[in-house]
Amino acid sequence: MKSVNIHEGIDSTLMILQHRLKDIYQNPKIEIVKEYGDIPPVECYAGQLNQVFMNILSNAIDAIDTFDALSNPKKDSLVKSHPSYIKIITELATPDDVRIKIVDNGSGLTEKVKQRVFEPFFTTKPAGKGSGLGLTISAQIIKEKHGGEIWCDSIPGKETEFCLKIPIRQNRKLV
Repeated sequence: MKSVNIHEGIDSTLMILQHRLKDIYQNPKIEIVKEYGDIPPVECYAGQLNQVFMNILSNAIDAIDTFDALSNPKKDSLVKSHPSYIKIITELATPDDVRIKIVDNGSGLTEKVKQRVFEPFFTTKPAGKGSGLGLTISAQIIKEKHGGEIWCDSIPGKETEFCLKIPIRQNRKLV
C-alpha cells in the first residue's frame, strides 16, 4: 500500500484502453470527459485500484458498443444526436474520503440487472465474452482491501454510473 495520485492511475488505464475508444468500422469514437477535482494522494493498493478502473471502464465501453450496435441503422445521425462518452469525475466526498464516478451513456441497466451486477458469475454479455467476475472482484477490492464503498445507478437506455468512495488514509488494518 502506498500513497498515489488517483488521476495518474485512471489516465494509465485509459491509455491501455485507448485502442477501444477510437472510431473504428463498427463503433464511433467514445469521448472521454475528465472532471478531475482537487483531491490529495490516496493510500491504496495502486495495482488493484487500477484493476477496478479497468473493469468498470471496459464494461462502460462494452455498454456503449452494444448500444451503438443496436442503433446502427442510422449510425451517422446517431453519432450526431447521441455522441458516445464516458465521464470520469473525481472529488472529495468528505474530508477523509474521495469519490470517483464513472458514467457512460451506453445501454444502461434495468433495475433487476443493477441489483445483481456485483454477484459472482453474473454477466449480461454473451457466452464467452465475460466471466461475470470483474465487478465482483472490483467490489471486493474496494470494500475489503480499501475499506470503501461501491455502487451503481442507471437509467435504462440512457446512462450508467459506477461510484467508488475510498478513504484517503488507511487508518485500520485491512485484509
